[in-house]
Amino acid sequence: MASVKEKKQSRSKVKDDFSKETYMYWYENMLLMRKFEEMAGRLYGQQKIRGFCHLYIGQEACVAGAVTALKEGDKYITAYRDHAHPLALGTDPKKIMAELFGKVTGVSKGKGGSMHMFDVERHFYGGHGIVGGQIPLGAGLGYAEQYKGTDNLCICYMGDGAVRQGAFHETLNMAMHMKIPVIFVIENNGYAMGTAVQRISNVHELHTLAEGYDMPSAAVDAMSVIEVHHAVAEAAERARKGEGPTLLEFRTYRYKGHSMSDPAKYRTKEELEAYRMRDPIEQIKKIILDKKVATEEELSVIQKKVKEQVDESVKFAEDSPYPAPEDALKDVYVQEDYPFILE
Repeated sequence: MASVKEKKQSRSKVKDDFSKETYMYWYENMLLMRKFEEMAGRLYGQQKIRGFCHLYIGQEACVAGAVTALKEGDKYITAYRDHAHPLALGTDPKKIMAELFGKVTGVSKGKGGSMHMFDVERHFYGGHGIVGGQIPLGAGLGYAEQYKGTDNLCICYMGDGAVRQGAFHETLNMAMHMKIPVIFVIENNGYAMGTAVQRISNVHELHTLAEGYDMPSAAVDAMSVIEVHHAVAEAAERARKGEGPTLLEFRTYRYKGHSMSDPAKYRTKEELEAYRMRDPIEQIKKIILDKKVATEEELSVIQKKVKEQVDESVKFAEDSPYPAPEDALKDVYVQEDYPFILE
């Protein structure tokens, strides 16, 4: 796969002209992620949301650009910073907010919380709390499609800290050897929890880790939803041709700490502001207005719609009941009369 510099040179010859529907999807969907997460942060401060809570603010393009590059039937799996992925795929925000509240109407019936969202109807397979645990599962989802003879693939997200896990290297080796249709995505926001990549890894260009397995790879400016779209589309084309996996390093940034309990004192205000100047939502808004895809008035309608969606999701979550005590053993096993459950 071409280098980042080569990619940008080749793309400069191609007009980034997308349909109005695509541009507006990017704006509305990323705005929904942003406002939803900002609300989740406020509700966490009010102790209406408990436990761990990892916000996606700043990283919205990583998902929005991928969804427009992929097709119905493709599978998605990620780590525990997972609220935005189902939002991008069309899961009802009310169900996601209810899950954050631990309510029975949540997308995981109130049992998963912030880190374990799951929506099979939207082909979203989690939300996984174990660092790197989703990586072999992502390859497995891709292998299932290969085995069944479809042209579907799996896109498997992970944080930059997960690449130090043995499961990452084992999976890349197997996936490349078997030419599994999977796109591995490192969401490199610069910090594994609070530790900078430069302090913990001898390899700073994380996409080059794929070279040890002869796997195509690329670094991607993931503050740009358009760059994400192009990179995922190219990787998807390879996978559907039977050429196997790709490793993409999405260079992104989270505006908040690793989780709600993280004050993020390990970085400077100047660094944060530099990334805010490249905000993915503001970038696409400027493109929409400059290209006259839509007017300020049309964008204002979307802003109002998103605010109403978020407000409705909070009311739904607050009005929903908690799971009953007897629900604790439900859905643990598919087989309801599983003989090893003690009554």
